[in-house]
Amino acid sequence: MKHLGSLLLVLALGACGKPEVTDDGGAAASATAPPTTTATASSAAPVMTGVTMAPLSFAPIAKQADPSVVTVNVIVTQEIEGWGGRKMRREGKGLGTGFIINKDGTILTNNHVVAEGGNEAQSISVKLSDGKELPARVVGRDQPTDIAVIHIEPKGLTLQPLPLGDSDAMEVGDWVVAIGNPFGLEHTVSQGIVSAKGRTKDDVPLDPAGFYDFMQTDASINPGNSGGPLLNLRGEVIAINSAIRANANGVGFAIPINMVKQLVPMLLRDGKVSRSALGVRIADLRELSEDDKKEMKITGDKGAVVEYVAGGGPADRAGLKVGDLITAFDGKEVAKGKELQWMASTTGVGKSVTVHVVREGKPQDIKVTLGVLEATGPRRQEPR
Repeated sequence: MKHLGSLLLVLALGACGKPEVTDDGGAAASATAPPTTTATASSAAPVMTGVTMAPLSFAPIAKQADPSVVTVNVIVTQEIEGWGGRKMRREGKGLGTGFIINKDGTILTNNHVVAEGGNEAQSISVKLSDGKELPARVVGRDQPTDIAVIHIEPKGLTLQPLPLGDSDAMEVGDWVVAIGNPFGLEHTVSQGIVSAKGRTKDDVPLDPAGFYDFMQTDASINPGNSGGPLLNLRGEVIAINSAIRANANGVGFAIPINMVKQLVPMLLRDGKVSRSALGVRIADLRELSEDDKKEMKITGDKGAVVEYVAGGGPADRAGLKVGDLITAFDGKEVAKGKELQWMASTTGVGKSVTVHVVREGKPQDIKVTLGVLEATGPRRQEPR
């Protein structure tokens, strides 16, 4: 493993050693949530209203979702340096998890499950909950968000898709259930809560060029869980399990499903995500000192401050300037820089948007036509 300061992160791929999604009507109806008990208090204790205790059992959720969860087996050929600097090729096996999102055989998983070490898998097979194993192919994948779509031919089988929920509706402390194949132990179910939201690449430094907005959970996630679903109490997928903090037991990270919903249509259509760009470097307003805010005639703590404008880029051509405070993008509020980064990159190349800025205390709208986000270099690979 590789130490990143005091932080040790691994993608939850496991057993490899060395080497808005629209269903065709097949999306399962939301599972009925198991019964819960509500907290009560004696007259001597303060009354906590609206506090719901743990479900009596998570079994209904697991039973409903388990047939939709699959084991993803991959074989990857990697080139390594042998004795005397000679190049050698070796075959490695990988294991991950995925889940069915459409009756036609469309499955969601992690990019690092199907592209171990940045190498495309030579072969992929999917094992269903009933033990049937089918060949699979990659439909599309996106390295910066660690999302991949694969496909199997059902061959007369009736597949059960998992319904996708609303990750924005989840709150810290909400119950969640994870299903996956930790260490090859197929269809393992664990439960926990949402421990935190909005974990970024600063918290989970897997790749400086990555687009991360992880949901943190203490549901047990281990190598092999990658690509598996994180479910709410209605049995809906609210995130894809993706990474673990290897030196901290019980700390896992999952990709919010609302982020995934935005990208899957592009992956299904084009096989990749083509990102747009505004052409600026930004910082969160809250990172500025009070003296800087006063000098720039800025109040509050929401928004993204322009630190740099790329010459000849979209922002430069539109008239954006260093020091501008961006508070809204294409009609949506910008509270933090990461929100602007995500919106600008997923809105679409060539699309014209209105950027609301505050310049020297005066608000104004600026029309910008987005350009193409250039690749920032090769992705840094974390050892498994």
